[in-house]
Amino acid sequence: MNPRLAAAVVVSTALLALAPTQAGATPVPQPQSATAENRAAAARAAAAPDTLATLSRFFAREGKVSLTAAQPRIEGEAMAVHHLSPEFVAGRPGAGVARLEFLASRAVSSDGQQAALWTAKTEAGWQVVNIATGDDEFRYAGLGAAKLPGGTVFREPQIDAWYVAGGERVLPLDEDAVAAVGAGGTSLAAYRARVVKAYGDKLPGSAYAKSGKAGGFAPTEAAAGSGGTRGPLPAGAGAGAVALAMALGAGGLLAVRRSRRQRVVRA
Repeated sequence: MNPRLAAAVVVSTALLALAPTQAGATPVPQPQSATAENRAAAARAAAAPDTLATLSRFFAREGKVSLTAAQPRIEGEAMAVHHLSPEFVAGRPGAGVARLEFLASRAVSSDGQQAALWTAKTEAGWQVVNIATGDDEFRYAGLGAAKLPGGTVFREPQIDAWYVAGGERVLPLDEDAVAAVGAGGTSLAAYRARVVKAYGDKLPGSAYAKSGKAGGFAPTEAAAGSGGTRGPLPAGAGAGAVALAMALGAGGLLAVRRSRRQRVVRA
């Protein structure tokens, strides 16, 4: 089991220790943009006492720091994290290349370990739905801003690739993205053609998606059993299945990343 999966299995149990009201929460469509109100709500969820207690267990899981000494803290503001949009893949007029998937808050332990708290909107409000080791979300946001100021940083989760898009260009931020579009990037039209070829027959409602085969698009919708919902599953749903399903990439999308590696492509 790779380190990312092992950590996520731990979190599948740990997240269930959060507020009992989360158990009844179900996914709802995520907002199209991260407003100040959304960021504030996500920040409150990330800094809640129950969340910090879960973080202590998370950081202490491998014995690098004791449970009482972990003393996790939240640094900075909650930031928007975008993923490749299925509407873009489907060719919907006006659809952007990426859509808001969740908000991330940086968590740091007393010994310097880092993690990203993923927060999403549910029927019960903004809640933490996953904890991911490392700082990918924040690091790639910085790299993207430096490489293409004003661009949108996004992840293609099916291949764990990070890009920044702006105007008519899509530029790579890691080695997986370089393998997909080349070191110099590609045009937006060429990128669309690539993802349509790769995923166009795997969108929600397709025969491929209905068959339940790995590799389909929008697994959180399938895992939740609620067509039309695009948000991440809430913590506490279904006897630990939420974070574990994310870890296993339910329906084929790697909602929890593979082993964190330094795969940065410098500008």
